Amino acid sequence: MNRAVEKMIEEFRNYWKHYVLQSLFATAAVFVVLYFLSLQNAVILASLGASTFIVFAMPDSVTAKPVNVIGGHLVGLFWGFVFSIVPHVDLIECIGCYALAVGLSIFTMVVTDTEHPPASGTALGVVITGISPDVVTAVVLGSVLLSLIHRFFKPYLRDLT
Repeated sequence: MNRAVEKMIEEFRNYWKHYVLQSLFATAAVFVVLYFLSLQNAVILASLGASTFIVFAMPDSVTAKPVNVIGGHLVGLFWGFVFSIVPHVDLIECIGCYALAVGLSIFTMVVTDTEHPPASGTALGVVITGISPDVVTAVVLGSVLLSLIHRFFKPYLRDLT
């Protein structure tokens, strides 16, 4: 059998409870976020799904820290908003605004030490769909909720990557 597969099987045997429980925590967290938030902005909520993976599968990662999850999504909201109000009518202008929102969100997160890769998806989602109170609420509450759950369960979480 391939060495990588053997290693994967061995890790699963040793830590299967972590794999199952952390996946259940992630499922419950997404359920709560989706229950309280509007499903109309699925593009933006998808980035919170990616955040959920980082928080529960990679809890020791710097990108899983609350300051990164919340700060990164706030940066994504900001740049998505900025480029959603820039007039763009033709395809090239749209693509330019979308790319700038993502690029500047990455730049800002790196400069401010709030790196959280899914937050660039927030920027892209906001610039595509536009900003609204529902969008802001979904992103802020979602990222805060994930961060609170992460902080509460951190002693029980293991890095699964």
